[in-house]
Amino acid sequence: MGENLHDAIIIGAGHNGLTCAYYLAKKGLKVAILEAAGTVGGAAVTDEFLPGFRNSAASYTVSLLNPKVIRDLQLERHGLKVVLRKTDNFLPGDGDYLLSGRGGLTRKEIARHVKTDAEAYDRYVAELETVVRLLKKWLLRAPPNVGRKVSALPKLLTLGKDMAGLSLAETRIVHDFAVRSASEILERHFQGELTKALFGFDGVVGNFASPETPGTAYVLLHHLFGEAAGVPGAWGHAIGGMGSITQAMARACREAGVDIVLNSPVEELIVADKRAVGVVADGKAWRADSVVAGVNPKLLFDRLVPKGAVDDDVASRMHGWKCESATFRMNVALSELPKFTVLPKKGNHLTAGIIMAPSLGYMHRAWLDAANTGWARQPIIEMLIPSTLDPGLAPKGKHVASLFCQHFRYDLGSGRSWDDEREKAADQIVATVDAHAPGFAKSVIGRQIHSPLDLERRFGLIGGDIFHGKMGLDQLFSARPMIGAADYRMPLKGLYLCGSGAHPGGGVTGAPGHNAAQAILGDRRFWTRGH
Repeated sequence: MGENLHDAIIIGAGHNGLTCAYYLAKKGLKVAILEAAGTVGGAAVTDEFLPGFRNSAASYTVSLLNPKVIRDLQLERHGLKVVLRKTDNFLPGDGDYLLSGRGGLTRKEIARHVKTDAEAYDRYVAELETVVRLLKKWLLRAPPNVGRKVSALPKLLTLGKDMAGLSLAETRIVHDFAVRSASEILERHFQGELTKALFGFDGVVGNFASPETPGTAYVLLHHLFGEAAGVPGAWGHAIGGMGSITQAMARACREAGVDIVLNSPVEELIVADKRAVGVVADGKAWRADSVVAGVNPKLLFDRLVPKGAVDDDVASRMHGWKCESATFRMNVALSELPKFTVLPKKGNHLTAGIIMAPSLGYMHRAWLDAANTGWARQPIIEMLIPSTLDPGLAPKGKHVASLFCQHFRYDLGSGRSWDDEREKAADQIVATVDAHAPGFAKSVIGRQIHSPLDLERRFGLIGGDIFHGKMGLDQLFSARPMIGAADYRMPLKGLYLCGSGAHPGGGVTGAPGHNAAQAILGDRRFWTRGH
């Protein structure tokens, strides 16, 4: 058993697990990552889903990956190349369209629809900058660990200092974005339906909610933290797909001395003297001073932590951890590029995130339909055609497209199964795109489907939740994943959480992995190795 003795064992080789492992190994720790799949990456992987056609299988675009993580892991040296979309977003509507992008394009397009919305856009951007500036300070910090007075006090003082630096007007703005709905914020600023839809979309991405639901304004903000290729707020594509990010991370980890063990599903934590001291994987014991989970906290506490290892209140709260993003994810192989009725020519708009949800009302109805029937017959769709930026993903003259779709509930109700309905839902998604771009359906020569159930089965995304837990007001900041465990230290000594179920939440950011590593390294100053 000596060969399996480590300072840290990490469960899962997703991007956060890889990030955490790297930081620990660079400080001299002996680290092993145990991954159930046959490749690293978790949900950030690239598949060849049809001969000659490759695309990101689940996560699908680059912006939120933290610049410090990119620099520290030297991902570019390890092969990562990110290119920017030539246009950020394209929203086809009824007889018109809206584009957004750099160089004043967004403002110009907004003004083309409603002249007074251009000045409103300036005010809106100023408000966003106020809030994002504050929130960015906390991306790479643990939130105040409310309930543990000693550890929470310095963080509470820091948060108070940050808030004290705001004017009264700025404080009101922060409050609004923290608790209000995306619709409330956007209706206050804009008149144009496509403009409100452009910004409102970010409030429901991976979030089973109507844009009228309180708290969706924060989810909207969550998608504005990032940058791509050094350009703040921009969206990009990783050449080779999202798997190229995690492959570069794996190379960085191996260079730092991390053992990455594939095809090794963790079956259970080993607990001794009320402390996590290792795991059992593929029937073999792995011992470690620290066990670090990159998985959904509900999966961790329901399936891996032995019964009785934590008190009943913790077990109950984690069993009740809400997981539902109502996400349906498809890839399609295309014989040709789509021709949108409102903008049929080829152009930079085909490199964009193509959002098919022309109004906040449309988004609300999609949510309502899913709440009543299980999935939206007129879904919210973001389509990317990454082969317009990365021709190597498809044979010459052919293309691949990603379709990220809302709202499709994990639980369809009694007597219904995604195994029976996944193809029907996929057909409806294709038909929705075809309504905007006639001929699209005929151009589809193959497809890869991930229903919410498929996302859970393949990637361990409980409830199909891409964020490892809903990003609602009750599951954010000091309450992620629960009050008293917001600092990456779980309510079982020696156990840490480094995945998206920890602060600051979902997306391919690397921030939870970075922050969890700092917590582990901090704790090691106070205890010596117990081998």
